[in-house]
Amino acid sequence: MTMINQILKDRVVFVTGSARRVGKAILLAFAEQGANVVIHHSNSDDAAAETAAEAKAMGADTLIVKGNHAHYDEIAANFETITQHFGRLDVLVNSASIFLKGDLLEIPPDEWEQVMAINLSAPFYCTRFAGRIMRDNGIPGSIINIGDNGGLRPWSTRPHHSVSKAGVVMLTQVSARALATYQIRVNCIVPGPILPSADMSEQRWEELKSKLPLKRTGDPGDVARAAVFLSTNEFITGAILRVDGGEFLGAQFDS
Repeated sequence: MTMINQILKDRVVFVTGSARRVGKAILLAFAEQGANVVIHHSNSDDAAAETAAEAKAMGADTLIVKGNHAHYDEIAANFETITQHFGRLDVLVNSASIFLKGDLLEIPPDEWEQVMAINLSAPFYCTRFAGRIMRDNGIPGSIINIGDNGGLRPWSTRPHHSVSKAGVVMLTQVSARALATYQIRVNCIVPGPILPSADMSEQRWEELKSKLPLKRTGDPGDVARAAVFLSTNEFITGAILRVDGGEFLGAQFDS
């Protein structure tokens, strides 16, 4: 990746859900730019260890934290571990989420609560913990939320996901205003078709590609480069940055 040369050297970056997929790409992009990194996972020990090894090979000091971010106490424990190990935090990326389908009239209450807890409450609590660390250390930090076009347009087949991601957009803007006094910037990246979901067929993926204005899907590196950019530009806050190949401009994808 060709980026600003090691501008993040010795910064500490925490990426939730960073053992695999897009979260991993984001974390490794920060490691490549000289940052020390915190890998988070809930149940992917081997993948987390592999990601840590890749980051170490780039020269990063790494820390692995494990926790189910549907539970406040486990979020709090993760931040306590980070504080004890590094003593600071410069960048938080709220990447962890779940992506479920459901009928609005039939979604079980526990499933609704699970999606809201992981997709919306966890970023809120992580933002509070990170914001306090940055404020108390006098760090002009950066918090980046990972949204979804489903939070900007309604997806009737994924109502709980859509509502939770809409909340992430507002959380970004509220947090940006509230934390600006501490020089803590909060932004949101809205990826488009980057990786197919587990329940998506190859045919459906190709259909999505054909409907995009750019006629191609993206890859995790597109999101990773956007995250590094937002963390280093000190005059951007409250932004909603679409990295979606123009998906928002084209046909509605209710998938």
